[in-house]
Amino acid sequence: MIAQAPGLVTRHPVLFDPDPRRVITKLFVPGEEIPETRSRTSAVLQRTLALPESSVDALLDGVLADFAVRHRDFTAILERNAAIMSNRIADPDGLSRNRRLLIGAVFTHEYAVEAAALCNPSLVPHPSQDVLAAGEVRVVLSLRGIGEGHLSSIGFATGVLGPGPSARWEPRIGPLVTAERQPDSWDGSWFRAALAHDGCDEITFTVLSSLPESFDQADLDHALASLHPRLLQRPRAPGTVRRIRELAAASYTVRFPDGTDLPQRILWPTSAAESHGMEDARFVQVVDPDGTASYRATYTACDGTGIAPHVLESSDLTSFRALPLTGPAARNKGMALFPRLVGGRHLALCRGDGETTSLSISPDGRNWAEGVTLHGPTAPWELLQVGNCGSPLETSQGWLVLTHGVGPMRTYAIGAVLLDLTDPTRILAALPEPLLVPEASERDGYVPNVVYSCGGMLHDGTLWLPYGSSDTRVAMATVQLDALLARMGSSHPG
Repeated sequence: MIAQAPGLVTRHPVLFDPDPRRVITKLFVPGEEIPETRSRTSAVLQRTLALPESSVDALLDGVLADFAVRHRDFTAILERNAAIMSNRIADPDGLSRNRRLLIGAVFTHEYAVEAAALCNPSLVPHPSQDVLAAGEVRVVLSLRGIGEGHLSSIGFATGVLGPGPSARWEPRIGPLVTAERQPDSWDGSWFRAALAHDGCDEITFTVLSSLPESFDQADLDHALASLHPRLLQRPRAPGTVRRIRELAAASYTVRFPDGTDLPQRILWPTSAAESHGMEDARFVQVVDPDGTASYRATYTACDGTGIAPHVLESSDLTSFRALPLTGPAARNKGMALFPRLVGGRHLALCRGDGETTSLSISPDGRNWAEGVTLHGPTAPWELLQVGNCGSPLETSQGWLVLTHGVGPMRTYAIGAVLLDLTDPTRILAALPEPLLVPEASERDGYVPNVVYSCGGMLHDGTLWLPYGSSDTRVAMATVQLDALLARMGSSHPG
């Protein structure tokens, strides 16, 4: 293994291991789970409806005793799923409440969101900084949970860093809650730019010209229904209409119920574009020119056949807007947003070619131009590829960018480069060796030989670096910023 930079890093004990007790509920449609393709709903309903009322009551009592304490508003979940699956029942309102709840339970199952692994952490300041001692900062740690079928979701932990190298973390106590999708609405300028990314045809132009600048699902349905039949006869018409609907469905807003704590919240795939997971969320607290702070996170949406970079936008980590990113730079994993405008422009690190770190600009933070190459795989520990490990961190000497490199035997290590504050296309310095490499105890896991982060944080002269250990558990390392910058300064790239 390649040695890491001597004397810079202090490893702390493992923060979090994957916990199979962290479960959510999901709608279960028997027969439609892979690899089966034929719904068995009708037969299941017939058997459930044939049960005598006494059996219904006894069976439901057992379900409630076993599961009600594990989920928030459990009976409301059962009522909702029963309503979804009752289309085959002639008179669903004529059923007893217990039978409706039992039908809901038949079509519900638990899913352990991190039964397989816990990884890809990023660290940001908490929205609330009340009741803290001197030298303390409250933080939010985002976590990628991986469950059965390699489905990924986004969870959170909270804690307090400082003073000094001390940290305390709140227990991740359930029950877990997924966010509820809000009524859809879209911004016309973003929708237009996103469709232009694919190339506009006459159907696209006609639909966009008939939509108001801010529109909802009813407006979109009306615009599509009003298309002239001759336009719909064109060979590309079905694909264009499908793309318009897919883009709208992939852009959504979700909100968590009031009274839930961050460690209870799970961002679960909501659109078809992310049906196989939300991966590698890189959260950053963004400060606008007027001083307003909010949160954004790029993540990889997986639909089972392809991937696409998306972004989450939130003012308070309670309500989230999800959007596909567009433009030439938005075509691979691992985009990381700068925490503020630079020269009046949105900037992001990207890796459009799959192996080289580039810098992209955007007028709105959503549509990204072709990237300018910054850093390629040159060192022995990054022969396969390089990329970022989260958003750039602003220091007095430049933008500190944590990097990852992939070397022989697909071993991941974490490094660092320093970019000019006003012209981030200029690399000022680079760490001559990795900052962090997998130790013997970190090499085994869901993906062996990996240390990887989706974003660190600076506090009181210390770099706090959460990292996934072989994509299985999450640990923390600290580095004194002055010592790191001094070491990087000894290796100016020239």
